[in-house]
Amino acid sequence: MYHNRCLAFLGVGLLAVSVKATSCNATTPCPASAPCCSDFGFCGKDDFCLGGCNPLASHALDSCKPAPLCQDATHTFADNSRILSNATFFDGNASEYDWVVDSGNIMNTNSSGGELALLLTEENRGTRISSTRYVHYGTITATMKVSKWAGVVTAFITMSGIKDEIDWEFPGATNTEAQSNIFWQGEIPTGKNDGGVHGDLKDTFANYHDYTIDWQPETLTFKIDGQTVRTVKKSDRNSDGISKYPNTPSRVQMSLWPAGINSSAAGTVEWAGGMIDWNSADYKAAGHYYALVKSVTIKCSDPTKPAADMTSYVYGANQTTNTPSIAFSNSSTLLNGAAGFGPAAANIHVSLVVAAVVGLLGLVQFV
Repeated sequence: MYHNRCLAFLGVGLLAVSVKATSCNATTPCPASAPCCSDFGFCGKDDFCLGGCNPLASHALDSCKPAPLCQDATHTFADNSRILSNATFFDGNASEYDWVVDSGNIMNTNSSGGELALLLTEENRGTRISSTRYVHYGTITATMKVSKWAGVVTAFITMSGIKDEIDWEFPGATNTEAQSNIFWQGEIPTGKNDGGVHGDLKDTFANYHDYTIDWQPETLTFKIDGQTVRTVKKSDRNSDGISKYPNTPSRVQMSLWPAGINSSAAGTVEWAGGMIDWNSADYKAAGHYYALVKSVTIKCSDPTKPAADMTSYVYGANQTTNTPSIAFSNSSTLLNGAAGFGPAAANIHVSLVVAAVVGLLGLVQFV
């Protein structure tokens, strides 16, 4: 199965911008002057320290802002009032917004009480939205209609700051199946397939289906329309004395991204159903390709119940090899002075993301 790291840079245009930025990873953490390693793998401060900030690649474990605590909720999309259209302007207040648009464009439709459309155009290079709150174990169900076009991939995933990842993926032009996948701290598995293919579905473009990630401390269950299609046990994920099982607070993300483009690996293009046809009648008529989200339901399953005054998750020292501990905190999730952000700050962040696109285009991998 193919796993595509394109999710890290969905929707970013190839702007003619040149910036000097410090990249970061677990072996090359960020300096004190730019302490936070962002979702895109670059060092900075302010909004770099919010959603997707990687504690293990930042200057210190507490460089990233505390992650907003999970809350049970059902999110519907009759309008965009709970979605911040530019993640750069998010100040960490998860009570104000449920979702942020990391890249690309969204719109609402009025059918069936309202749906959220994730858009893909040749110019925007795809769309990704992320929840403002994190989940540290729980049951997440997305009711979706996925794309049907060759080369266009729909995804519904959970992703932590240190790249623990649980995926539902839907390659374009394959509208009778869904694919499940698991990754631990961004590690690309070798010698085994961590993916599953689940077929015999009723047209996934024309019909809504419920796709569930039931993530518990000892088991991970994938469900479609309430029926279990795959179960993974934590006990089966041991390797070299390390439990390689997703175990860190994660955001919920939904995306539509272009796999069938010239910069993708040949294997990725084949997996996605071929190259994207930007001259198709559907694209010409609408001006975009799309996937639709009807609702997202989140039921939190924290291993211990947080006290009433807890507001966030924080990382601590390793509890076992390569596995940091997670604790509840009442520390603020807000950025200091976030209200002063403006277009200039946004342009700096977008420039760094563009740099990330250029640097990451070669990371599409065949596993």
